[in-house]
Amino acid sequence: MSNHTFHGTTILALRSRATVVMAGDGQVTLGNIVTKHKARKVRKIFHDKIIIGFAGATADALTLSEKLEEKLERYNGNLTRSCVELAREWRTDKYLRRLEAMMLAADLDNTYLLSGNGDVIEPDQGVISIGSGSPAAQSAAIALMENTDLSPRRIVEKAMKIAGDLCIYTNHEVTIEELN
Repeated sequence: MSNHTFHGTTILALRSRATVVMAGDGQVTLGNIVTKHKARKVRKIFHDKIIIGFAGATADALTLSEKLEEKLERYNGNLTRSCVELAREWRTDKYLRRLEAMMLAADLDNTYLLSGNGDVIEPDQGVISIGSGSPAAQSAAIALMENTDLSPRRIVEKAMKIAGDLCIYTNHEVTIEELN
């Protein structure tokens, strides 16, 4: 699973001050054909207190979203505990470990990358991304954070535009969710 490169998406999360912003492009590809331009890969869950974003197979991503919501209900909205428990189950469950997706999850206090290898990674710089346009989006966001006074949302918008300009699997139909 960790060796997979997911084509067809860029998901970017940025934390700055008391704000977290997550964005995802809308392009879906099957092989070398674009099959959808306006997919929604970023959304709010758990009473609009948590933002999630996915790269990978759609059905797998929806399954993981449902599983995370179950964990959040069980652990009273504790994102850290819920992510750790989901990653553990994802890695050990015979069915779940076949899922081909990665997830970003964020609340007002934490941002995590989750993978089927049991990874629960919190970024050092408040910026993390997944998907094929990830290197461009994350690099642009870090550069803009360090060298401008732009708002977190504007940084994410500009970084996603750069990723869309560079990555053939990322488009400019961007969904943005924000918590503050």
